[in-house]
Amino acid sequence: MKFLSVAALLVMPIVSTSLSAQVPNKAATKPVKLITLDPGHFHAALVQKSMYPDVDPLVHVYTPAGPDLQLHLDRILSYNSRRENPTTWQEKVYTGNDFMEKMLAGKAGNVVVMAGNNRLKTDYIHRSVAAGFNVLADKPMVINAGNFDKLKDAFAVAAKNKVMLYDIMTERFEISTLLQREFSMLPDVFGTLEKGTPDNPAVTKESVHHFYKYVSGSVLTRPAWFMDVAQQGEGIVDVTTHLVDLVQWECFPNQIIDYKKDIRLTDARRWTTDMTREQFNTITKLNGYPDYLKKDVGPDGVLKVYSNGEINYQVRGVNAKVSVIWAYQAPEGAGDTHYSIMRGTKANLIIRQGAEQQYKPTLYIEPIAGGAAYDTKLAASLKTLQQKYPGVELKKLEKGWEVIIPESYKEGHEAHFARVMENFLKYLKAGKLPEWEVPNMIAKYYTTTRALELAKQGQNTASGK
Repeated sequence: MKFLSVAALLVMPIVSTSLSAQVPNKAATKPVKLITLDPGHFHAALVQKSMYPDVDPLVHVYTPAGPDLQLHLDRILSYNSRRENPTTWQEKVYTGNDFMEKMLAGKAGNVVVMAGNNRLKTDYIHRSVAAGFNVLADKPMVINAGNFDKLKDAFAVAAKNKVMLYDIMTERFEISTLLQREFSMLPDVFGTLEKGTPDNPAVTKESVHHFYKYVSGSVLTRPAWFMDVAQQGEGIVDVTTHLVDLVQWECFPNQIIDYKKDIRLTDARRWTTDMTREQFNTITKLNGYPDYLKKDVGPDGVLKVYSNGEINYQVRGVNAKVSVIWAYQAPEGAGDTHYSIMRGTKANLIIRQGAEQQYKPTLYIEPIAGGAAYDTKLAASLKTLQQKYPGVELKKLEKGWEVIIPESYKEGHEAHFARVMENFLKYLKAGKLPEWEVPNMIAKYYTTTRALELAKQGQNTASGK
């Protein structure tokens, strides 16, 4: 059977094919051969926006036929045909209702990439690692508390089968976040992390996202199911995954978080984003709501999506708050934004991304009590940090300092997918993940799924249900 290129797939019928067998039996299997499973989210394509030296350019795709697949192939084609640094991916596609069974039986690759409809993702993850595949999954790995134990068991099965299960945490590679973490580990600058209170957390992370947005230079077409929380997951278990991950990663670097001992939830809440039929049609290119969304449509024809959420909780006694807000479209000149503060005994480290910052993430150091002695220690600490991040400087402001970051470090969100993949490939080559990664993934998904239950309980109590 001849392998079909992306370009060929766009003009020829998609057919079932028999696939050569290759059974991975350990994480370090070479070369890396990718499988893309049910690619319904644009993140599946962003993993392939770059090429990787040890990864076979032939990618097997198992999925139902339909618009999600076509959008995925269109994106891969755009990377292959761009003028600068074009990729050379070949996509060999199998469609049919038995696509999962065919993938498991075919053994056409050793790393399964998952980024799509989340309704069955936890099941897909469990079945894949049980069959001996490594898995690189987009967040969230689980969208409800009912499947948390299945995800936890999937990590145990992966360990037993000597394969890796890892999620795509792109925000760790955003340079202002990286430097916030680095400065927090400099005692002369930051001191130690405060404990805070539920009303005044030591750590706050807030993100604002938009349904209407540009990806790879084009307006993103959202699948209709993206607005169905039964398939995508509510905002409190979706985007907050990144924020909860960053709280753990920044506040307790390279340390194991035990969710049974270290996590305690205070409260959580959820609320909807309203979307008109016209707005829905614009981002989906459909004409009206599918039947599965009509349960969320009010008498006025407005769709209500539970895409917003807030979690107040403690990690090892440190009070943290994370929140995510989804608007339909950003104001002119704006985009997705991020706010973050870490409160230390000597200084606060704050990332702002508002109009004043031209909607670009900017890191500030604001000392609790400044003075000549603090300035001297800050200058010495900066020299230490510059050994790792050459070119980073400080600009004095009325309330402290702005961290000046060279443009060369500012890659953008889409480039971070390559960074995640590169890290994952290093782990595959080494045959293991850092010891803290798996317990911290489990802790992270316990936090998000338990928060959703807490938010629903609080809402029901408030309404007298």
